[in-house]
Amino acid sequence: MIVHFIAIGGSVMHQLAIALSEKGYQVTGSDDEIFEPALSNLAKAGILPPETGWYPEKINPNLDAVILGMHAKEDNPELKKARELGLKIYSFPEYIYQESRKKTRVVVGGSHGKTTTTSMIMHVLRKSGRDFDYMVGAKLHGFDQSVNISHAPVIICEGDEYPASAIEKRPKFHFLFPQIAILTGIAWDHINVFPSFELYLEQFRIFIKSIQPGGTLIYNNTDPVLNKLVAETEGKFGKQPYGIPAYSIKNGVTFVEIEGFSAPLEVFGDHNLMNLQAAWLACKELGLTAREFIENIKDFSGAAKRLELLSRGENLNIYRDFAHAPSKVTATINAVKKQFPDRKLIAVLELHTYSSLNKDFMREYRNSMEKADVAVVFYSSHALQLKRLPELAKNDVYEGFDKEGLIIINEKSTLGDWLAQQSYKNANLLLMSSGNYDGLDIVGFAKKETENQEAANKGIR
Repeated sequence: MIVHFIAIGGSVMHQLAIALSEKGYQVTGSDDEIFEPALSNLAKAGILPPETGWYPEKINPNLDAVILGMHAKEDNPELKKARELGLKIYSFPEYIYQESRKKTRVVVGGSHGKTTTTSMIMHVLRKSGRDFDYMVGAKLHGFDQSVNISHAPVIICEGDEYPASAIEKRPKFHFLFPQIAILTGIAWDHINVFPSFELYLEQFRIFIKSIQPGGTLIYNNTDPVLNKLVAETEGKFGKQPYGIPAYSIKNGVTFVEIEGFSAPLEVFGDHNLMNLQAAWLACKELGLTAREFIENIKDFSGAAKRLELLSRGENLNIYRDFAHAPSKVTATINAVKKQFPDRKLIAVLELHTYSSLNKDFMREYRNSMEKADVAVVFYSSHALQLKRLPELAKNDVYEGFDKEGLIIINEKSTLGDWLAQQSYKNANLLLMSSGNYDGLDIVGFAKKETENQEAANKGIR
């Protein structure tokens, strides 16, 4: 197979390119900019384009497939040439399906918890010695890549509802046609793509209908919107509802029980427990026992930026989380507060996505930060400019969140100063964002603050 990638430098695109190269395919690619870690990864694999830019001469009739990344625009000169030649052009998920037509496909969809649930399944299968391929949206401990395509009989996929490519506007998870499907919940997101809730909901209805005959839908029946949608949508597949499994919390550690087997966990929170239950049901469909699952899930520490513990002190934990949509913010804050009820919770949320920076969407955040003892919302003018959005007034944010005492910060330096001035004695700091706080060194701050507190506890400071 000879495959060409248009926009090979994308976070998952370059991973697929490497996976296909390792499978023995002849891989070429182009991009107008390639950043780390894609730059080093592609170079190490021997498939880094020798120059940046678009080169229509790379497109020729010998190509078996052209894979189009999200970064490429519809007027891309290589895309135009591929169309002129009548070549097979695939979006990323369309090509994943082509490579997995003969595999058992497990697809995890939903507005929240996709990455964690997918990661849990992958973690357990790997530790159980199962052979499988995968596609996931985060770097996971124990996996060199976020995409792998081989001759394995099973593939585990995170199913995103965002458009597949510049020329294929349908959601990515519409192209995967699972035998085992998971839906974790539905909460309106991506309003720049789906301007109404009904349009957003329709994408999940289509996904449910794409489940293959004889397959299984594993769904969160504690979500009333999802529960109603599943009840209304028919298909030749089984339906398996799930909720929160039996658990207990002892000295800040969560213990879970499944079919009589119990183990302590490194993760916590109702949303993680529900993700775990969905992962268990998927693993059960793949032939694992409850004993195998419990034994192998207990050391799962989470995916990157999913309640990731940045640093820990004697009486301070600092967490980083990808939460940005209202439902994710609520679930993450509630999880930390429930796990550590006697600690002060300082929650800092960055508004970074198109939806979260939209004045009309702000009311969706009402009560989302209610359980935080100190709540901060940060957004930068830089992010608004990059997305070509109008200015967002602080008062609109304050009214939307409806959180008494909410602190709103617009400047990176102001946020850095504010964080440095806080008292973190007997507290947890929760940093939530799909961005990077306009370049603020969050990881460095977390490390330094923990060291300062430890020194103070020892009487050094």
